[in-house]
Amino acid sequence: MELRHLRAFLAIAEEGSITRAAARLRLTQPALSRTLRQLENHLGVRLADRSTHHLALTPAGRALRDRAAAAVAAVDDVLDPAHLGGRAIRLGHAWSALGGHTVTLLRRWRQQHPHTPLELLRIDERTAGLARGRVDVAVLRQPVDLPGIRTQRLLDEPRLATVPADSPLAGRAALTLADLVDQPIAVNAATGTTTLELWPAGRAPATVVPVANTDDWLAAISAGRAVGVTTAATAAMYPNPAVAYLPLTDAPPVTVLLAWREPPGHPAVADLVALARDTVRG
Repeated sequence: MELRHLRAFLAIAEEGSITRAAARLRLTQPALSRTLRQLENHLGVRLADRSTHHLALTPAGRALRDRAAAAVAAVDDVLDPAHLGGRAIRLGHAWSALGGHTVTLLRRWRQQHPHTPLELLRIDERTAGLARGRVDVAVLRQPVDLPGIRTQRLLDEPRLATVPADSPLAGRAALTLADLVDQPIAVNAATGTTTLELWPAGRAPATVVPVANTDDWLAAISAGRAVGVTTAATAAMYPNPAVAYLPLTDAPPVTVLLAWREPPGHPAVADLVALARDTVRG
Protein backbone atom coordinates (compact mmCIF):
# COMPACT_ATOMS: atom_id res chain seq x y z
CA MET A 1 0.00 0.00 0.00
CA GLU A 2 1.13 3.53 -0.81
CA LEU A 3 -0.05 7.04 0.03
CA ARG A 4 -1.62 7.26 -3.43
CA HIS A 5 -4.18 4.65 -2.40
CA LEU A 6 -5.43 6.88 0.40
CA ARG A 7 -5.41 9.97 -1.83
CA ALA A 8 -7.43 8.09 -4.43
CA PHE A 9 -9.95 6.91 -1.84
CA LEU A 10 -10.34 10.43 -0.40
CA ALA A 11 -10.92 11.90 -3.86
CA ILE A 12 -13.62 9.32 -4.52
CA ALA A 13 -15.21 9.99 -1.12
CA GLU A 14 -15.22 13.76 -1.68
CA GLU A 15 -16.41 13.66 -5.28
CA GLY A 16 -18.93 10.85 -4.83
CA SER A 17 -18.03 9.60 -8.28
CA ILE A 18 -15.25 7.56 -9.89
CA THR A 19 -15.56 9.71 -13.00
CA ARG A 20 -15.15 13.05 -11.22
CA ALA A 21 -12.42 11.73 -8.94
CA ALA A 22 -10.47 10.37 -11.92
CA ALA A 23 -10.69 13.74 -13.67
CA ARG A 24 -9.53 15.51 -10.51
CA LEU A 25 -6.55 13.17 -10.12
CA ARG A 26 -5.86 13.12 -13.86
CA LEU A 27 -6.20 9.35 -14.02
CA THR A 28 -8.27 7.08 -16.18
CA GLN A 29 -11.39 5.62 -14.62
CA PRO A 30 -10.12 2.00 -14.92
CA ALA A 31 -6.85 2.97 -13.21
CA LEU A 32 -8.66 4.66 -10.34
CA SER A 33 -11.05 1.73 -9.96
CA ARG A 34 -8.08 -0.65 -9.75
CA THR A 35 -6.48 1.52 -7.06
CA LEU A 36 -9.67 1.45 -5.01
CA ARG A 37 -9.95 -2.33 -5.38
CA GLN A 38 -6.34 -2.74 -4.24
CA LEU A 39 -7.09 -0.76 -1.08
CA GLU A 40 -10.27 -2.75 -0.45
CA ASN A 41 -8.43 -6.04 -0.96
CA HIS A 42 -5.71 -4.96 1.45
CA LEU A 43 -8.22 -4.01 4.15
CA GLY A 44 -10.53 -6.94 3.44
CA VAL A 45 -13.64 -4.75 3.29
CA ARG A 46 -15.73 -2.98 0.68
CA LEU A 47 -15.30 0.80 0.99
CA ALA A 48 -17.72 2.05 -1.65
CA ASP A 49 -21.01 0.78 -2.98
CA ARG A 50 -20.83 1.03 -6.75
CA SER A 51 -24.00 -0.93 -7.45
CA THR A 52 -26.09 2.17 -8.18
CA HIS A 53 -25.72 5.22 -10.39
CA HIS A 54 -24.61 7.21 -7.32
CA LEU A 55 -21.52 5.94 -5.54
CA ALA A 56 -21.88 5.83 -1.75
CA LEU A 57 -19.42 4.95 0.98
CA THR A 58 -20.11 1.84 3.00
CA PRO A 59 -19.98 2.04 6.83
CA ALA A 60 -16.37 0.85 6.61
CA GLY A 61 -15.65 3.55 4.04
CA ARG A 62 -17.12 6.24 6.25
CA ALA A 63 -15.08 4.97 9.20
CA LEU A 64 -11.89 5.08 7.11
CA ARG A 65 -12.52 8.52 5.58
CA ASP A 66 -11.59 10.69 8.58
CA ARG A 67 -8.62 8.51 9.54
CA ALA A 68 -7.32 8.57 5.98
CA ALA A 69 -7.73 12.34 5.77
CA ALA A 70 -5.84 12.83 9.02
CA ALA A 71 -3.04 10.52 7.84
CA VAL A 72 -2.65 12.29 4.49
CA ALA A 73 -2.75 15.71 6.16
CA ALA A 74 -0.02 14.65 8.57
CA VAL A 75 2.24 13.43 5.75
CA ASP A 76 1.63 16.59 3.70
CA ASP A 77 2.48 18.68 6.74
CA VAL A 78 5.76 16.85 7.32
CA LEU A 79 6.75 17.23 3.66
CA ASP A 80 5.84 20.94 3.41
CA PRO A 81 9.11 22.90 2.99
CA ALA A 82 7.48 25.95 4.55
CA HIS A 83 7.37 24.15 7.87
CA LEU A 84 11.05 23.27 8.10
CA GLY A 85 11.64 26.25 10.36
CA GLY A 86 8.68 25.42 12.60
CA ARG A 87 5.03 25.88 11.78
CA ALA A 88 2.11 27.59 13.45
CA ILE A 89 -0.06 25.64 15.83
CA ARG A 90 -3.65 25.52 14.56
CA LEU A 91 -6.63 25.94 16.89
CA GLY A 92 -9.93 24.98 15.27
CA HIS A 93 -13.45 25.91 16.27
CA ALA A 94 -16.84 25.46 14.65
CA TRP A 95 -18.29 28.64 16.16
CA SER A 96 -17.50 31.33 18.72
CA ALA A 97 -14.05 29.95 19.68
CA LEU A 98 -13.62 30.66 23.41
CA GLY A 99 -16.02 33.56 23.45
CA GLY A 100 -14.82 36.47 25.57
CA HIS A 101 -11.61 34.59 26.40
CA THR A 102 -10.53 34.34 22.75
CA VAL A 103 -8.61 37.61 22.40
CA THR A 104 -6.95 37.13 25.79
CA LEU A 105 -5.73 33.67 24.76
CA LEU A 106 -4.39 34.90 21.42
CA ARG A 107 -2.54 37.83 23.02
CA ARG A 108 -1.10 35.77 25.87
CA TRP A 109 0.10 33.13 23.43
CA ARG A 110 1.84 35.74 21.30
CA GLN A 111 3.57 37.16 24.36
CA GLN A 112 4.66 33.82 25.79
CA HIS A 113 5.43 31.97 22.53
CA PRO A 114 6.59 34.64 20.06
CA HIS A 115 8.32 32.12 17.78
CA THR A 116 5.30 29.82 17.37
CA PRO A 117 2.33 31.55 15.72
CA LEU A 118 -1.15 30.50 16.80
CA GLU A 119 -3.68 30.30 13.97
CA LEU A 120 -7.39 30.38 14.88
CA LEU A 121 -9.40 28.57 12.20
CA ARG A 122 -13.17 28.33 11.96
CA ILE A 123 -14.07 25.04 10.30
CA ASP A 124 -17.75 24.16 9.94
CA GLU A 125 -17.42 20.54 11.03
CA ARG A 126 -18.49 18.80 14.21
CA THR A 127 -14.86 18.26 15.26
CA ALA A 128 -13.73 21.65 13.89
CA GLY A 129 -11.22 19.99 11.56
CA LEU A 130 -9.57 17.74 14.16
CA ALA A 131 -10.88 14.46 12.72
CA ARG A 132 -9.48 15.30 9.30
CA GLY A 133 -6.11 16.50 10.59
CA ARG A 134 -6.72 20.11 9.59
CA VAL A 135 -5.98 21.45 13.09
CA ASP A 136 -3.82 20.47 16.05
CA VAL A 137 -6.27 21.40 18.80
CA ALA A 138 -10.02 22.01 18.59
CA VAL A 139 -12.57 23.83 20.72
CA LEU A 140 -15.60 21.55 20.99
CA ARG A 141 -19.00 22.01 22.59
CA GLN A 142 -20.03 18.39 22.47
CA PRO A 143 -18.22 15.14 23.26
CA VAL A 144 -16.49 13.18 20.50
CA ASP A 145 -16.02 9.44 20.28
CA LEU A 146 -12.96 9.04 18.08
CA PRO A 147 -9.94 6.79 18.63
CA GLY A 148 -6.79 8.58 19.69
CA ILE A 149 -8.53 11.81 20.76
CA ARG A 150 -7.98 13.31 24.21
CA THR A 151 -10.13 16.05 25.71
CA GLN A 152 -9.84 18.60 28.51
CA ARG A 153 -12.87 20.31 30.02
CA LEU A 154 -12.42 24.09 30.10
CA LEU A 155 -15.67 25.62 31.34
CA ASP A 156 -19.46 25.55 31.25
CA GLU A 157 -21.19 28.25 29.22
CA PRO A 158 -24.72 29.42 30.08
CA ARG A 159 -27.25 29.15 27.30
CA LEU A 160 -28.92 32.26 25.93
CA ALA A 161 -32.06 32.85 23.90
CA THR A 162 -31.47 34.90 20.76
CA VAL A 163 -34.39 36.83 19.27
CA PRO A 164 -34.84 39.63 16.72
CA ALA A 165 -34.21 43.00 18.31
CA ASP A 166 -37.69 44.21 17.34
CA SER A 167 -39.44 41.11 18.75
CA PRO A 168 -41.74 41.60 21.77
CA LEU A 169 -39.55 38.98 23.49
CA ALA A 170 -36.51 41.27 23.23
CA GLY A 171 -37.90 43.55 25.95
CA ARG A 172 -37.92 40.76 28.54
CA ALA A 173 -35.21 40.47 31.20
CA ALA A 174 -34.96 36.71 30.69
CA LEU A 175 -36.73 33.91 28.84
CA THR A 176 -37.57 30.25 29.32
CA LEU A 177 -37.72 27.43 26.80
CA ALA A 178 -41.51 27.65 26.91
CA ASP A 179 -41.31 31.26 25.68
CA LEU A 180 -39.76 30.02 22.44
CA VAL A 181 -42.17 27.18 21.69
CA ASP A 182 -44.45 29.21 19.42
CA GLN A 183 -41.53 30.59 17.38
CA PRO A 184 -39.64 29.02 14.46
CA ILE A 185 -36.28 27.90 15.84
CA ALA A 186 -33.04 28.21 13.85
CA VAL A 187 -30.97 25.03 14.21
CA ASN A 188 -27.47 24.27 12.94
CA ALA A 189 -27.64 20.48 12.83
CA ALA A 190 -24.03 20.16 11.62
CA THR A 191 -22.14 21.84 14.45
CA GLY A 192 -24.64 23.41 16.85
CA THR A 193 -25.67 22.26 20.31
CA THR A 194 -29.38 23.04 20.00
CA THR A 195 -31.80 20.22 19.20
CA LEU A 196 -35.50 19.78 19.85
CA GLU A 197 -34.53 17.40 22.66
CA LEU A 198 -33.66 20.47 24.69
CA TRP A 199 -37.40 20.94 25.26
CA PRO A 200 -39.61 18.59 27.28
CA ALA A 201 -41.21 15.80 25.25
CA GLY A 202 -44.20 17.05 23.29
CA ARG A 203 -43.45 20.70 24.05
CA ALA A 204 -40.81 21.57 21.46
CA PRO A 205 -41.11 24.22 18.72
CA ALA A 206 -43.10 22.96 15.76
CA THR A 207 -41.05 24.73 13.09
CA VAL A 208 -37.32 24.33 12.53
CA VAL A 209 -35.32 26.65 10.27
CA PRO A 210 -32.18 24.72 9.27
CA VAL A 211 -28.96 26.70 8.86
CA ALA A 212 -25.44 25.72 7.84
CA ASN A 213 -23.28 27.90 10.10
CA THR A 214 -23.30 30.71 12.64
CA ASP A 215 -23.49 33.45 10.00
CA ASP A 216 -26.61 31.92 8.47
CA TRP A 217 -28.05 31.38 11.96
CA LEU A 218 -27.64 35.06 12.83
CA ALA A 219 -29.03 36.13 9.46
CA ALA A 220 -32.19 34.07 9.98
CA ILE A 221 -32.78 35.57 13.42
CA SER A 222 -31.95 39.16 12.53
CA ALA A 223 -34.31 38.94 9.55
CA GLY A 224 -37.15 37.89 11.85
CA ARG A 225 -37.46 34.39 10.39
CA ALA A 226 -36.62 32.56 13.60
CA VAL A 227 -35.32 32.67 17.15
CA GLY A 228 -32.37 30.69 18.44
CA VAL A 229 -30.60 29.18 21.41
CA THR A 230 -26.85 29.60 21.82
CA THR A 231 -24.26 30.17 24.52
CA ALA A 232 -22.67 33.25 26.06
CA ALA A 233 -19.67 32.80 23.75
CA THR A 234 -21.76 33.73 20.71
CA ALA A 235 -22.95 36.94 22.34
CA ALA A 236 -19.31 37.86 23.02
CA MET A 237 -18.05 37.02 19.53
CA TYR A 238 -21.06 38.12 17.47
CA PRO A 239 -22.58 41.29 18.93
CA ASN A 240 -25.30 42.39 16.55
CA PRO A 241 -27.72 45.33 16.89
CA ALA A 242 -30.38 43.35 14.99
CA VAL A 243 -30.62 40.62 17.65
CA ALA A 244 -31.03 40.47 21.42
CA TYR A 245 -29.29 37.88 23.59
CA LEU A 246 -31.26 37.06 26.73
CA PRO A 247 -30.63 34.68 29.65
CA LEU A 248 -32.41 31.35 29.19
CA THR A 249 -33.18 30.40 32.76
CA ASP A 250 -34.20 26.75 32.43
CA ALA A 251 -31.74 25.40 29.86
CA PRO A 252 -28.63 23.47 30.98
CA PRO A 253 -25.20 24.96 30.27
CA VAL A 254 -22.91 23.74 27.50
CA THR A 255 -19.56 22.22 28.40
CA VAL A 256 -16.61 23.55 26.38
CA LEU A 257 -13.79 21.10 25.69
CA LEU A 258 -10.35 21.24 24.13
CA ALA A 259 -9.54 18.17 22.03
CA TRP A 260 -6.32 16.97 20.42
CA ARG A 261 -4.79 13.81 19.03
CA GLU A 262 -2.56 11.54 21.09
CA PRO A 263 0.29 11.63 20.32
CA PRO A 264 -0.01 15.37 19.60
CA GLY A 265 0.42 16.61 16.05
CA HIS A 266 2.43 19.66 17.17
CA PRO A 267 5.07 19.97 19.91
CA ALA A 268 3.30 23.00 21.42
CA VAL A 269 -0.07 21.28 22.00
CA ALA A 270 0.54 20.81 25.73
CA ASP A 271 1.50 24.49 26.09
CA LEU A 272 -1.66 25.61 24.30
CA VAL A 273 -3.91 23.37 26.39
CA ALA A 274 -2.30 24.65 29.60
CA LEU A 275 -2.58 28.30 28.57
CA ALA A 276 -6.22 27.92 27.49
CA ARG A 277 -7.05 26.30 30.82
CA ASP A 278 -5.25 29.07 32.72
CA THR A 279 -6.92 31.78 30.63
CA VAL A 280 -10.50 30.67 31.19
CA ARG A 281 -9.92 30.05 34.88
CA GLY A 282 -8.02 33.26 35.48
